[in-house]
Amino acid sequence: MDAAAALAAIAAAYADPDAVADRLAAEGVRVIRTIGSDAPFTWLRAAGFAPVRLAATEGPATPIADAVMGPATGRRRAHRLVERLLAADRLDEAVLITRADAEQAQIFAALRERRRLGETAPAHFHLLDLLHHDRPASHRYNAARLAQLDAWLIALGGRAPTDAALAQAAAEDEAARTLLRALGERQLRGSDRLRIIGASTILPPAELTRLLAALDALPEIASGRRVFVTGSAPESDASYRALEADGDTIVGDDHEWGDRRLLAAAPATRAAAAAPGLAPLAARRPTADAEPIVARAAACGAAAIVHLTIDADEAAAWTAPAIARALPDGMTLTLRTIDGPAAADPAPARPAAAPPPRSRKSLAALAGFGAYQRDWFAELRAQVAAGAPFAMVNANAPQEILRALDVPFVVNQWWASIVAAKQQTQRYRMLLRDAGYPTDVEAYSAQGLAAAMDVEGVWGGLPRPDSLHAVGSSDATIGIFDAWAARTGARAFLYERTVDPRLDIETRWWEVLPDHWDEALEPERIDLLVSELRDVIAALEATTGRVFDEARFVAVLDLVNEQEDYYRRTRDLVARSVPAPISIVDSMPATMVPQWHRGTVWARDAARAFYDEVAARVAAGAAAVPNERVRLMWVGRGLWSETAFYQRWEESHGAVFVWSMYLALAADGYIRRFDRGRDPMRALAARFLTMGDELRMPSWAGPWHVHEAQSHQVDGAVALADADPFVLRALAAAGIPVLELGIDNFAMDAATADALDRRITTFIEGPATRCADLRRCGATA
Repeated sequence: MDAAAALAAIAAAYADPDAVADRLAAEGVRVIRTIGSDAPFTWLRAAGFAPVRLAATEGPATPIADAVMGPATGRRRAHRLVERLLAADRLDEAVLITRADAEQAQIFAALRERRRLGETAPAHFHLLDLLHHDRPASHRYNAARLAQLDAWLIALGGRAPTDAALAQAAAEDEAARTLLRALGERQLRGSDRLRIIGASTILPPAELTRLLAALDALPEIASGRRVFVTGSAPESDASYRALEADGDTIVGDDHEWGDRRLLAAAPATRAAAAAPGLAPLAARRPTADAEPIVARAAACGAAAIVHLTIDADEAAAWTAPAIARALPDGMTLTLRTIDGPAAADPAPARPAAAPPPRSRKSLAALAGFGAYQRDWFAELRAQVAAGAPFAMVNANAPQEILRALDVPFVVNQWWASIVAAKQQTQRYRMLLRDAGYPTDVEAYSAQGLAAAMDVEGVWGGLPRPDSLHAVGSSDATIGIFDAWAARTGARAFLYERTVDPRLDIETRWWEVLPDHWDEALEPERIDLLVSELRDVIAALEATTGRVFDEARFVAVLDLVNEQEDYYRRTRDLVARSVPAPISIVDSMPATMVPQWHRGTVWARDAARAFYDEVAARVAAGAAAVPNERVRLMWVGRGLWSETAFYQRWEESHGAVFVWSMYLALAADGYIRRFDRGRDPMRALAARFLTMGDELRMPSWAGPWHVHEAQSHQVDGAVALADADPFVLRALAAAGIPVLELGIDNFAMDAATADALDRRITTFIEGPATRCADLRRCGATA
């Protein structure tokens, strides 16, 4: 075989992995399709399988996935993968899905939910939840997950890899890698190199080695602008071919489907496989990676770095600013957006408009909240000015350890809500833009970073943080917090995000987790987070001089459980009371202001006062809307910039929003009792392992939202853009009308609000009223 034929064979395999999988299966080889750049190819081969990467189906049409997930409004990769996975002629394939990005966990959970509901799903699929931080606890976690993978592989007819089998498979992989590295020292077109490296995840190593050995005479390549490619990892060669068509010469790259695959040796033992391997983009720290990327580009003689953002990849959007700051003189950065909406600059600042109308609140318990917040924040600023350490923490990260250490902190999402309430969102977006950061990628969570550049300062401004705390729960989170740490000098503590890979889980989790979390949740996940918590506590003790007091910690957890129990009782009152005693205009601030202070006596007492007042209103027959006719639920984050929006239809239509995630999640998502001698630190870990799943993870979120809708007797659900499509599908399947608004929660101008007003009015007058009429007839009957 000559070089041209060998290249053609490699290109054919790269373009059509399905054909390779079909050929191998016809030859009697056990094939496993893989989704995720960190799939353990050597491990699978040592277990007796031929792993073949499964690529997203090209093309815009995804009718099967659209029916499952709802129409794709931005990133389409998940839809393409689901379309391929649910194809009727592919359901018998065994599929291994990794958690290389947040979408892949969602895809696995969607397949699991379809299986639970008796709907079409692949016959054999498994989630491998590998971690990428180089910590002993992460190594132990990976070893446990690989052992679970063994059980699945044995059930498919394979074997558990031994060290000897791994060593042999690693040697075969290394033979191909040696030839690949040698090719890198010769003139090879960038798109050819991408396809060759990609073929190493598709073809058996021996077959690939034979093809590589034939590449003795390579075609000459044109000499154009020498570029180095990074950013999103391309799963096809389209972006490379486009660059070459423009006359560029690709001399190197840094992403997990390219040269990065050649840098680390294949693991030759089980212990080596459990150590962090190829880190996907979503798990990498942009500032740590930027200088090595630039150095590699310079070593390749690149004149420019081309940064790809493919299909609205949220992780990639946060790597470009770090690379831009690391560029040496004479090297340029080119940004290319492919297959997704181009990043839009924020709209120009508008002339100051009249402030939005203030919402009408029914509860006396809320009267002192605003003053308390301002006084508390002023005191916090004074403490920090006097030398106290200060932390910023994401809402889904464990704050209770900071409370027990008496480290002053602010919840990132609370700050974002203050920015929205003060009508400063547009200005904060301009601050992000002017500093070179994305403005449309998790902008709500990036408001704290914007505050680091705010010289005017809402409420006097956020102090400069000493530490930042977050769970890597989204592809953008690590990039946001890495940029924040780089700008402020704060230390970022980033907890691993783990996912439950079991096919059968407790879907009525709200009944089980408060008292039986240690039975319902996997010990591997709890062990990992407890280890991380202990590490963070030790680091904070060392840097702050403060001592973690176990008794103080237990008191904090007791206060939290008491507080959340009052919310549960309040939620239940609202659910069963018709007409509703309060609306979400009352319940949102009555819940969230104390939640941002949970673990304090003030917060516990505020929750109790909230319950007492709602109970008194129910007893007195008081109603938020005396002429209540339609009950609505709000799905997604709250409109903190204009809570009066929710009250526009109360007088005209008797429509009241009775449900939001804030009170409901406080009621069901936080209580973790640790009686019977259970470890309080494990109880805290159990609280945060699931945070976010309740809102957006299939098998978790759908059943809960349906239960909440039914128990609250709602007649319709109004959803923001951040609402999970599987939640909306579950609601619709349960007969609850759904209106999808397609907007975020904080950047709504007057024109948008007016348009939404008309859409919601039509929804209320149509499907919601029809549902309400049926409900009342049923109640009468």
